[in-house]
Amino acid sequence: MTVIGAKPWPKMTTREEFQFITELVLKCSTADHTQVTLHDQDGGTTRFANNQVIQNVNTRRGGVTVTVAFGARQGTATTTDFTAGSLRETVKRAEAIARVSPEDPEYLPPVGPQAFVVCPTSRSETLKAGPALRLEYANEAIGQCRMENMSAAGIVSSSRAAVGVAAGSGLLAFEERTEARFSITVQAGDATGWASAAHRSIDRLKVQERTLSAIHKATLGAEPQELPPGRYRVILEPAAVAGLWSWIIWMLDAKSYLKGTSPFAGKLKKRILDKRLSLENCPGHADLLGVGFTAEGLPSTASQWIHQGVLQQLAYDRFTAQAQQITPIPTIEAPRLSIEGSSASSLAQLIKSTDRAILVTNFWYLRTVNPTDLTLTGMTRDGTFLVEKGEIVSGVKNFRFHESPLRAFQHVESWTAPMEAVTSETGKMLVPAVVLPEFLFSSVTRF
Repeated sequence: MTVIGAKPWPKMTTREEFQFITELVLKCSTADHTQVTLHDQDGGTTRFANNQVIQNVNTRRGGVTVTVAFGARQGTATTTDFTAGSLRETVKRAEAIARVSPEDPEYLPPVGPQAFVVCPTSRSETLKAGPALRLEYANEAIGQCRMENMSAAGIVSSSRAAVGVAAGSGLLAFEERTEARFSITVQAGDATGWASAAHRSIDRLKVQERTLSAIHKATLGAEPQELPPGRYRVILEPAAVAGLWSWIIWMLDAKSYLKGTSPFAGKLKKRILDKRLSLENCPGHADLLGVGFTAEGLPSTASQWIHQGVLQQLAYDRFTAQAQQITPIPTIEAPRLSIEGSSASSLAQLIKSTDRAILVTNFWYLRTVNPTDLTLTGMTRDGTFLVEKGEIVSGVKNFRFHESPLRAFQHVESWTAPMEAVTSETGKMLVPAVVLPEFLFSSVTRF
């Protein structure tokens, strides 16, 4: 579509242009330390509901953030205008803020030059994707649902971004990142089915496969029966596992550990989970959304956090790391959870080998009840079923649970190989589907 009188969108910022922006900002700055951050994004989203496309939009946004410090007094200002005059004004605003700010006792100057490993953060097929391809994928999902007389709602999105961090210390980090997402909720009467995907490559969203999975769940969930609350054996699909493990990952920080408020306090280098479980950070994995560097410009590195159930390391921010005289350890952004030993070939095989259990597709609205032992609460969503003698026999009404993943994962009965998982509340992970012998469902919802 051509809009008469519309200005053409500017091209994405290149590495050379970011370097030029940085040099200009540094020349203008009178502060002791100056850091420049770039986030320049071009993306679009296609939304559908009630089996029709309701929105197909593209957005273009970019920003340069300047952070300066006089001693330990910091100031930050952001602009969406990349012209020289605007950048100079942004530096002045940041300096004015810094001069009237209180000293930050945890302030550290920007890091110096770093060596970065190149990660597979950009895919050409996603760079080329536009509204037409997203519309094609949305219509494919809608068409499948119409054939089954079901109602579909969801999104297809794609984006590309230029991201950079630089400083007067000599730091310069820059990379291009692409990302595509698909999510669908299928409704059939009083039952729903859900599936979601995220990938650097838009060609890897598997729209048809995931739509059929959501349709299958909505079909099986018709006329759900109500089961009493209590402790049940559970089969957790990868999305449900990811929801629980995201909280374990968020709690792996050294600051709370040293304060004694962490659920892992006193447990470093000790077994905290089933001895076959291992958690690692894999920024270079093609099926994860790893990045080459953090927001501070530290390199992302492959690392092992839990090995054979033993807690190996924690995330150290720069201030805490300096206080402990160790190297900073960024948090996990590309998690892969694996379990040693023979695994089921698929979720279907896992179900077939289970005598009786509750099958959970996803958890929703997870929140902490007791952070010291990581007891969580939340609800099942979009596909909760009763499994008997290796078959799904009916849908069941959703449960609320009160459970700690640290307790639930003390023993895993059976599992699959790691699979892709993404939910509305977590980033992307590679995790297995698992069978746990006990999981506490504390109450039943009315739907």
